[in-house]
Amino acid sequence: MKRLSGILALALGLVLSATGVEAQAPYPNKPIRVLVPYAPGGLTDVVARHYAEQLRKSLGQNLIVENKPGASGIIAIEEMARARPDGYTIMIGNISTNALTPVLLAKKMRINYDNDVQIIARLAEAPVFFIATTTNFPPKTFAEFIDYVKKHPGDVRYASAGIGAYQHVNTEILAKRAGLQMLHIPFKDGGSGILRDVAGGDTHVSWFNVTNPVGMIKAGKVRPLAVAAPQRLAAWPDVPTITELGFPGFRASQWSAAFAPAGVPREIIEVLHKAFVAAAKTPEMQQTFERGGMTAPSQNSVDDAKAWLKDEMDTWRRDIAAVGIKVDE
Repeated sequence: MKRLSGILALALGLVLSATGVEAQAPYPNKPIRVLVPYAPGGLTDVVARHYAEQLRKSLGQNLIVENKPGASGIIAIEEMARARPDGYTIMIGNISTNALTPVLLAKKMRINYDNDVQIIARLAEAPVFFIATTTNFPPKTFAEFIDYVKKHPGDVRYASAGIGAYQHVNTEILAKRAGLQMLHIPFKDGGSGILRDVAGGDTHVSWFNVTNPVGMIKAGKVRPLAVAAPQRLAAWPDVPTITELGFPGFRASQWSAAFAPAGVPREIIEVLHKAFVAAAKTPEMQQTFERGGMTAPSQNSVDDAKAWLKDEMDTWRRDIAAVGIKVDE
């Protein structure tokens, strides 16, 4: 019995020792899930996959991108927020899912976004075009578009990635300020569905990052009528800014950022933040940004990212209230 007790004690000690070693293993020591709130192919998905490859190299673990589209990002946000707060489930979202959805659709969420989600790092920014189809749609300039919609109230269809997406909010702000009536057509599959539908003429206009529609523009399927940017883009000098067309104050970029459950310890958030920031500086990511017309946001710390996100959401709350957009009732 004494011998048996000794063997059991030794076995228990080995188990506890092994458990302690595992618990103290440096983060990360297994693959990381990266939830993306859209179907494959859109800008957010592309950004997520490029960063995942860079972090795989720097962290020594695979980052597995999982597409979780639907419900204006709520599906992905809630799954991420409810995941075990150990840093092995994160999310890469954007201006629509992680700034507008929490403002406009808070009552539809089963979490408290402000309390249950934290930002890890800002990842990318891209100016946005206001694009129009060339299929059976006469306007060739922004002024012609305004005139056409006023003459055909309710007939012009605009596409968005869903209720509360930046295309929806920006277009409603434009409609309110210009006195326009348009029909909203939401798409659950995000950018790829929007671009396909506008190019085919099933919807007429939408806001779109400058990255994805280049092929369709060159093919003559869609045309940019304006760009939301501080000044005209060097690559598109003939496309006027929305400000010079008489509508200042529109959001100048579609951004993406990485998020985690609120309970993930700060030391793990710091590891991820530093990895994302370092990845943005690699030649591979710099080439990706240049090809896509994107930039890597400047940030010195996690606190910088948190302060930026708070300001971003406060600004949207103010703009949305100013034009009376209400979708969460």
